[in-house]
Amino acid sequence: MKGVITVVVVLAMVQLMVESGRAISCGQVDASLAPCVPYLTGGSSLAPKCCNGVKDIKGMASSTADKRAACNCVKAAANRYPSLKEDVAEALPTKCGVQMDIPISRTTNCDK
Repeated sequence: MKGVITVVVVLAMVQLMVESGRAISCGQVDASLAPCVPYLTGGSSLAPKCCNGVKDIKGMASSTADKRAACNCVKAAANRYPSLKEDVAEALPTKCGVQMDIPISRTTNCDK
C-alpha cells in the first residue's frame, strides 16, 4: 500500500511539472483568432467570439516565453492573410477591451 501511494504522488508531481511547462501552440492561437478573420480583412463587423478569442490568448500567454510564442504565432497568422487591414488588426485588442502585450501585426518584432 505504501508503494502505491508513493507511485501516485510521483505521478501527480510529474503531471504538475508537465502542465506548467506546456507552451502555447500556434494551433491554439489560430483557433482563438479564427472568428476575427472576417473582421480583420474588412468583410464583417466585430463578432463577440472574436473578442473571446483575444481574451483567451491573453489568458494563455502569462510568461515571457508564452508571450513570445503567441506573438510569433499571431505574426505568422497575420502574414497568411494578404487582405488583412493592419490598422484594424493593431486596434483589435483595444476594440475588445483587452490590454494585451502581443500586437497583431505582420511586422512585430517578437523578441522585444
